[in-house]
Amino acid sequence: MATTADIKNGLVIKFNNDLFSITEFLHVKPGKGPAFVRTKLKSLTTGKVIDNTFNSGVNIFPVRVERRVFQYLYAEEFGYTFMDNETFEQITLDKAMVEGADLMKEGLEVEILINTETDLPISCDMPLFVELVVTYTEPGIKGDTANSPKKPATVETGATITVPLFIQTDEKIKVDTRTYEYVERVK
Repeated sequence: MATTADIKNGLVIKFNNDLFSITEFLHVKPGKGPAFVRTKLKSLTTGKVIDNTFNSGVNIFPVRVERRVFQYLYAEEFGYTFMDNETFEQITLDKAMVEGADLMKEGLEVEILINTETDLPISCDMPLFVELVVTYTEPGIKGDTANSPKKPATVETGATITVPLFIQTDEKIKVDTRTYEYVERVK
């Protein structure tokens, strides 16, 4: 058991019969009244983000978790299979547990959060950027450069990304996995 003095970003706590990760926190000591901690909590089961205020000194219940690097192997009809890079054990995660799965290609390394008490996976974190090959895009129209125009492009994993007009088929691009936005061309 811990108190609000132990709160930090990334800490996983048990709160309202769910597991939450603390994404932001702020200790507040108003001029009048007791101190408190304002937090943003992200549910590890639903992905919802909630705001919560804890009074200073209140007990919180941290959960011991471990981040392990896994390699994506393949997709099945009910989930995605990953292999632990150290022990070579394979686990299958439910499709709802993996955000941005349509940007995963075989061999991609992801971080999976494991609850050390139950040894069950909690969440899957994609790398911030992935490099993918454009498999299809319409040719850009020469001279159409007003307002930085964009066009849709299909990448090797089947996802559709919006890219600038100068990107052509068979080019490798870097994509932000959080926003599905084109970042840059990769040489």
